[in-house]
Amino acid sequence: MLILSIFTVGCLLISFLIDSRKTLNGVRKGLKMFINLFPALLLMLSLVSVALLLIPEETLIKYMGEGSGVKGWLTSALLGSVALIPGFIAYPLCGIMVKSGVAYSTIAVFITTLMMVGILTMPIESRFFGWKTTIIRNILSFIGAVVIGFIMMLLL
Repeated sequence: MLILSIFTVGCLLISFLIDSRKTLNGVRKGLKMFINLFPALLLMLSLVSVALLLIPEETLIKYMGEGSGVKGWLTSALLGSVALIPGFIAYPLCGIMVKSGVAYSTIAVFITTLMMVGILTMPIESRFFGWKTTIIRNILSFIGAVVIGFIMMLLL
């Protein structure tokens, strides 16, 4: 994290030296975006924290832990397919889940379906691509997530 911060500050300084007006405009826009996203980010983190607090760790491990196997993958795939959680919330959530004993392969299935499968957004997607394409894409993404989980299980 320190290296990334130093790199970012260095790039910001170089950008400022090249064109200070554009750099300041970019920083203002970035801060404005952050301020607009912050309430949603805080709310989502709070809700996820409360949900994880209410779900006993034993239950989480039973359904998604190392020994859950295919049941854990299916549980995480279904949760990921219907959840509408942005990536900037999902990754810290997965970190918490790993610390709670959830298997890496199960996390891989969850995060892949979360990003690639959209059961709740299918009606919107179908307006742009049609139902056939939407269904095929979601099914292939779901299968791909399970394959990724299997590969992760073999690698870790």
